[in-house]
Amino acid sequence: MANERMLKYGCNPNQKPARIFMRGGGDLPVEVLNGRPGYINFLDALNGWQLVQELREATGLPAAASFKHVSPAGAAVGTGLSETLKKVFFVDDMELSPLSCAYAAARGADRMSSYGDFAALSDVCDRETALLLKREVSDGIIAPGYSEEALEILKSKRKGNYTVIRIDPQYRPDPIERRDVFGVTFEQKRNDSKIDSSLLQNVVTQKKDIPENAKRDLLLSLIVLKYTQSNSVCYVKDGRTLGVGAGQQSRIHCTRLAGDKTDRWFLRQHPKVLSLPFRPNLRRPDRDNAIDVYISDEWEDVLRDGAWQRLFTERPEPLSRDEKKAWKEKQTGVSLGSDAFFPFGDNIERARKSGVAYIAEPGGSIRDDNVIEACDKYGIAMAFTGVRLFHH
Repeated sequence: MANERMLKYGCNPNQKPARIFMRGGGDLPVEVLNGRPGYINFLDALNGWQLVQELREATGLPAAASFKHVSPAGAAVGTGLSETLKKVFFVDDMELSPLSCAYAAARGADRMSSYGDFAALSDVCDRETALLLKREVSDGIIAPGYSEEALEILKSKRKGNYTVIRIDPQYRPDPIERRDVFGVTFEQKRNDSKIDSSLLQNVVTQKKDIPENAKRDLLLSLIVLKYTQSNSVCYVKDGRTLGVGAGQQSRIHCTRLAGDKTDRWFLRQHPKVLSLPFRPNLRRPDRDNAIDVYISDEWEDVLRDGAWQRLFTERPEPLSRDEKKAWKEKQTGVSLGSDAFFPFGDNIERARKSGVAYIAEPGGSIRDDNVIEACDKYGIAMAFTGVRLFHH
């Protein structure tokens, strides 16, 4: 390893020179095993690594994240996949390990946003996960290590240019972090707040019971939010993110954005979607786009102009508005985390439409009573964590 690494350019091609280096001396904690990672790649890699490392510690399960533009498109722990989800994530033809299940679920949270992602793994990358990554459109990966076979598979991706980074799992950063903005240096204590079940003890609603699987999901949501550009909200179920709303100026827009992604996640499992007659050899990204359009309000336009013929061997039967509503209403037991308090009960009204039954948020709004009342109205259990998780 070395003290610095020169980069092709910064965020944009005109931002030269660019490098990463250790301000206080010593070697970088990362080693590039293949490819030429850029400035944004390293931002995604280092944020992603922190996220999966914390998930591993909090749950005891292998964890994976799919990062795009310094926010996770999805994250998950290795809880296994049903046959339906294997089909939804396009891995029903593969041999899967717990780690590859975690990455398939992380990418499957929002496959369109994960196009060209940077993957982060909590554990040594195995053969199964490498084979899964090889056939997806991805820019790179960070992990604490790679099996010999996995490394050879990844080195063959993108004509040998796929970025593979190994990080020292024992590395611990300085407690003070700095950044420069417009020539001014900012300094703060890094956010090393520990996210564990102690944050879920202050349940402020009439419904007090939060089962263990929901507690795990709430912790997952909070850890995801810790590394998501704020404002942010995250919906989780069964150890998998369903929808992440990142970087919105209004909290209700976060809740809507993440809720809409969650609804699409559920709709991808509808029998009509699972039986869509795709044309043979249709590329994965094209299938993802086709599904997204099929379950959206744009589908009628596609039918009218005949564009469906480029995607399907026969004209699919539409998924009606009533069918969508009925399917979404079946979904329950979703956990939701927010990186700061909900200022109004409208967030709860939107969240419950996507099956939310458990919520974790810091509390501290002058309208907390209104938010608690909205939760009580729908039988939702909500814990005040007392910890804000802004990330900028």
